[in-house]
Amino acid sequence: QVDRYLYHMRLSDDVLLDVMARFQAEMVKGLGRDTNPTATVKMLPSFVRSLPDGSEKGDFLAVDLGGSQFRAHQVKVLDDGKQSSQLESKFYPTPKEVIQGNGAELFDYIADCLLDFMETKNLKHKKLPLGFTFSFPCKQTKLEEGVLLAWTKHFKVRGVQDTDVVSSLRKALQKHKANVDVLALVNDTVGTMMTCGYDDQRCEVGLIIGTGTNACYMEEMRHIDLVEGDEGKMCINTEWGAFGDDGALDDLRTEFDRELDLGSLNPGKQLFEKMISSLYLGELVRLILLKMTKEGLLFNGKVSTALLTKGKIEMKHVSAMEKYKEGLSNTKEILTELNLFPSEEDCVAVQHVCTIVSFRSANLCAAALAAILTRLRENKKLLRMRTTVGIDGGLYKTHPQYAKRLHKVVRRLVPTCDVRFLLSVSGSGRGAAMVTAVAHRLAAQRQCIDATLAPFLLPLGILREVKDKMRAELEYGLKRETQANATVKMLPTYVCGTPDGTEKGKFLALDLGGTNFRVLLVKIKSGRRRSVQMYNKIFAIPLEIMQGTGEELFDHIVQCIADFLEYMGLKGARLPLGFTFSFPCRQASIDKGTLVGWTKGFKATDCEGEDVVDMLREAIKRRNEFDLDIVAVVNDTVGTMMTCGYEDPNCEIGLIAGTGSNVCYMEDMKNIEMVEGNEGKMCINTEWGAFGDNGCIDNIRTKYDKEVDEGSLNPGKQRYEKMTSGMYLGEIVREILIDLTKQGLLFRGQISESLRKRGIFETKFLSQIESDRLALLQVRRILQQLGLDSTCDDSIIVKEVCGVVSRRAARLCGAGLAAIVEKKRENRGVERLQITVGVDGTLYKLHPHFSRVLRETVKELAPQCDVTFMLSEDGSGKGAALITAVAKRLHNVGQK
Repeated sequence: QVDRYLYHMRLSDDVLLDVMARFQAEMVKGLGRDTNPTATVKMLPSFVRSLPDGSEKGDFLAVDLGGSQFRAHQVKVLDDGKQSSQLESKFYPTPKEVIQGNGAELFDYIADCLLDFMETKNLKHKKLPLGFTFSFPCKQTKLEEGVLLAWTKHFKVRGVQDTDVVSSLRKALQKHKANVDVLALVNDTVGTMMTCGYDDQRCEVGLIIGTGTNACYMEEMRHIDLVEGDEGKMCINTEWGAFGDDGALDDLRTEFDRELDLGSLNPGKQLFEKMISSLYLGELVRLILLKMTKEGLLFNGKVSTALLTKGKIEMKHVSAMEKYKEGLSNTKEILTELNLFPSEEDCVAVQHVCTIVSFRSANLCAAALAAILTRLRENKKLLRMRTTVGIDGGLYKTHPQYAKRLHKVVRRLVPTCDVRFLLSVSGSGRGAAMVTAVAHRLAAQRQCIDATLAPFLLPLGILREVKDKMRAELEYGLKRETQANATVKMLPTYVCGTPDGTEKGKFLALDLGGTNFRVLLVKIKSGRRRSVQMYNKIFAIPLEIMQGTGEELFDHIVQCIADFLEYMGLKGARLPLGFTFSFPCRQASIDKGTLVGWTKGFKATDCEGEDVVDMLREAIKRRNEFDLDIVAVVNDTVGTMMTCGYEDPNCEIGLIAGTGSNVCYMEDMKNIEMVEGNEGKMCINTEWGAFGDNGCIDNIRTKYDKEVDEGSLNPGKQRYEKMTSGMYLGEIVREILIDLTKQGLLFRGQISESLRKRGIFETKFLSQIESDRLALLQVRRILQQLGLDSTCDDSIIVKEVCGVVSRRAARLCGAGLAAIVEKKRENRGVERLQITVGVDGTLYKLHPHFSRVLRETVKELAPQCDVTFMLSEDGSGKGAALITAVAKRLHNVGQK
């Protein structure tokens, strides 16, 4: 009979899966900026961004308002390596005149109780951080600020709604001269999650099932439209009690639910809470028993005063009647106390009603919780997830069957989640203290991180100084009397023209400048069908050859050329060849280049001070298989300028921002004192990587730059390059990460073996980590590949470090380039300069922000120059062939 009568309260798994889907849709609505205003589930950001990591320590206070009693707590978080904490609490009543009076009285009362507590614990002399657990829906814009949206749970204090409760508390504390710093406002649900999170770092969900009900969980920031920023996570207080206030659960609400709602303090509000929480379940049972009695199904149809009195049956009665182990004795006793004289059948029926009502509560709670767990799993992109739910509340703790039912149904609804349910001990108090402790830790950490990264943030004034110093160094390098001691060598390249479109023929190009070596065949057509066709082959240069003898290196190069000529069927042809050699060379003519010094990890002996073209010719002779006409030795930067110059005649600057960093530009011959003649222009290879080797930019070098320099193959050399080029940025990041880890700010203070390895942090990882499209989860995966086990907070810090280092590189590079374009403007004697810069290099091409920051910096520092940046397509290959073609053309003109 009861089953038939309460048929609508029995929910099948299909119905529960449907409720789960409805709740998921409500969550999405609550998170969206445009849909939030009409959402019933408010999904309030709590500004709690981090769970405890075990390094918290110190004394904290917490006050807790929201239940039948007001509580004050002192929490000592011990730094004993065991993650333990001690809690001491005092309970104070919450008189009716306070919880239904006015705001000033309420906050005065809280301040009085707190002062009394501090006095009993002898804490009045200490300034302590305080967490305020306030278990009512609040709109937060900061961790320490919250505007009350509405009172719930019998609270009706005047003049508090729509005001910031933290500033009200602070005023009351100031008035009472309490020496306390309110650091965090916390909902009891969040407090529960944080308490459990301290014991189990997998805990990312908090659940309350008591007089009220609510849940919170850690959501990805990128999904929270209401808060700026995409990095990391934030705890969302769902305020799920209001689920269904828009009619979404009307098909599941029974006549008893409607009657209970009409008789409540807030009709039409918190409808989900009224189907679940212990505040209402007893009343629901009373309404059902009353109707059944009126219809003659119970107590011989005799309606007692108890059944007519609202609130007469409480949750404690329902729990006691469901203690099956005690048979029907509890039920009989309770019903008799209520002046209902039950038969045995009545007792069985009433016990069954209680079971159905509390079972429905557990089912609905499980469905909404399953929706949250599914969302967490999908956010993490996992097929299967292990997680912990921190849980608190009288219904869960004291009802004999509730916990077991809830667990069972959750596991049935989300079989892909392995859920541990962890009971919170004094969640709201200890939790508020934990939130405060985490906030305290994060504030201290933030200070340390800011101090560490401050030297990398170069203000405009400093960048102007760098530009001016670079300009001075360029002049020293061009002048005969200062050139010998100049750090920026300003090497003449003997490239005196850019392409004019008449170049044609077949050319070979060699490209040596990194760990790979390329041989290319380039076919250039002129006239109306102007085009450049290229065929190439890439060969690796093993480390033992890079750092062996010069003879071995050039024999290896010639071996590669022989393979290529055979591959292309060109064994017998004597082709003009351009040799891209991306190391500093002093040239006496276009086909003579004396190596000044190796860079980029090369260390082959007997090369420095030698002419690399001669060394190549000798190696070809030793092989004695073919002959080549070596026309030009070219720097990759010059090749880049030439490639872009073929497309855009306005291109007179070449920039490489990749493994290395360098610039070349067309300088007026009259300014180049090292070369005879004043007519026309010549391309100057600045070799600006050595800028600062004389100490002129020591004021902006950090201790990390010095460590990277000291650990490099060429200490004291190429200092500017070491701050701006891809080869070194990852190393700078690694040094900073080691320092932050030593300070206990990263990776739980543990320096892993991999972090100690020089060179693990390749620049490509910087580009990946800084990509805007990359969620933190993927950043964590990249760090895991590097053997760094990071938390979400670690990932945010690593991303920030990468950003600061690469931004500084781009700004320094921009300051150097601004010096060059300003010089070009003055050379031309114009008010405004229009010029194109040909650019190549992986850092410029692949890093998500480098090119933008570089362009912005040049614009800021050289406002009278309109600079267009043109990406070079294969400068070192195509460029070398074009230079060879231009040199051939100019040679032929000279002969004529």
